[in-house]
Amino acid sequence: MAVALYARVSTTKQADKDLSIPDQLRQMRDWSKRNGYSVAKEYVEPGASATDDRRPEFQQMISDSTLKPSPYEAIIVHSLSRFFRDSLQFALYERQLKKSGVKLISITQQTSDDAGGEMARKIFSMFDEYQSKETGKHTLRALKENARQGFFNGSKPPFGYKTEELDLPAAKGKKKRLVIDEAEAPTVRRIFELYYSGLNGCEMGCLQIAANLDEHGVKRRGAKWTRNRVQQLLGDAAYMGDYVFNKKDMQAQQIKPEEEWVRVSIDPIIDKQVFLAVAQRRHDRSPAVTPARVVSTPTLLTGLLRCDNCGAGMTTATGKGGRYQYYKCNTRIGRGAGACCTPAVPMQKMDDLVLAAFADKVLTPERLRAMLQEMKQHLKQAASGQDETLRTLKKELVELETATNRLYEAVEKGLLPMDDTLKGRAQKLKARREALLIEVAGTNRMKELPVTMLSARQLDTFGTALRARVLDRTAGFSKRYLREFVSEIRFDGKRIVMRGKKAVLLAAAAQKEMGTTRVPRSEPNWLLNLGSNQGPTD
Repeated sequence: MAVALYARVSTTKQADKDLSIPDQLRQMRDWSKRNGYSVAKEYVEPGASATDDRRPEFQQMISDSTLKPSPYEAIIVHSLSRFFRDSLQFALYERQLKKSGVKLISITQQTSDDAGGEMARKIFSMFDEYQSKETGKHTLRALKENARQGFFNGSKPPFGYKTEELDLPAAKGKKKRLVIDEAEAPTVRRIFELYYSGLNGCEMGCLQIAANLDEHGVKRRGAKWTRNRVQQLLGDAAYMGDYVFNKKDMQAQQIKPEEEWVRVSIDPIIDKQVFLAVAQRRHDRSPAVTPARVVSTPTLLTGLLRCDNCGAGMTTATGKGGRYQYYKCNTRIGRGAGACCTPAVPMQKMDDLVLAAFADKVLTPERLRAMLQEMKQHLKQAASGQDETLRTLKKELVELETATNRLYEAVEKGLLPMDDTLKGRAQKLKARREALLIEVAGTNRMKELPVTMLSARQLDTFGTALRARVLDRTAGFSKRYLREFVSEIRFDGKRIVMRGKKAVLLAAAAQKEMGTTRVPRSEPNWLLNLGSNQGPTD
């Protein structure tokens, strides 16, 4: 009878250093020879868990065994745990093999083909699954403690980092920790810079950054950069020094509850403020918040300009076979000229007026100083209530975390069933906790606004520099800075009304480099009426 041999160990480390696979193969070959079986093929799986079927050699073996006719009549394993450690999956694959006329034989756990033998295999499989889960539980507990002590558990460090081995006398074996890889770290910094600041005044998304790196021959450990890889890197908090272990359930491919995470402090490659600014920009530019056309289009006012009569957005339209470009109300475009009274306006004329108004009426020393005075007064009035607000929020957060922990403890002890009602309650608690964390972070940021330390001289210098950049249409910075500080522009046919964020503008002025960070909104209207601007119409 022709047979196939299947040998497996759980990790590549075992495969490299262990003698298990050679020993499994030797014993199976000897057993097959003693029983008069000829070995048709050998399948060796180095470094694959038996708790799932994501194993290339295993899948190849199953595929080969279902061929008509099958190249062998039985699959030989050392023990049934080499085949599967999940009792349900074990039964499903064994049934699939039986349909193809292929037996599964263990040389150390031999059973008969009758009902008693089938029961014995099921018992063996259940014990293998139990042992696997128990081993996994204890292994994870040890790995979490290792992470809490600041050590690295993984095999591949994040791009930009490398592992450094520490020979600790009191520890068994060697420990590893993450340190900055000075050869890769500049690429990480460049990716964050390109995403936040763009290139030559043009914004860049993850795909454009990947293409730029590829164009300059910058590789990701020998491989090309892709949009997904850039996106993952920009969202990894490890780069601001906050590495998280045990965040994801790799089998279920789901994020675990945050209370199971283990945070490890490492040396940051990216300043925390820069990382948070990029995170905010990623959120602002996501399709759910801002349509992709608004981000990618070269048109200056797309996404900002709205009709003040009907509230619809104003988008580009052409005339005379495309020779002329206009901003036109979407209501007029979709329902005809009689649906809205706001006329179309030449694009170049509107762009020039908006930029001139922003530069001449907002970025003047007098206007900026007045905004600074208003902001300081606002912060002074708000300061008295912020401490009390923080205390209230933190108190509720502690109570919420206590309630959540008690809920999980009750489930773990078997006092409550984890049914749909309880899952719904847990989701509500989690959602409220996330909302509280956002409120706490927002209140803390308001307390840390740098505008109180801003001098009149700094403000004047900032206004002059920003004014020059906004009015320089050739450099490509106009759209970026306009979108940074202006939240909405309304046009009713005769008058332009702009609204922006005082805190964002003043906080940018307080940074050493313009645009280093973003600060949440405060006092939304810094320009209610342009006064001398009587509109772009003739």
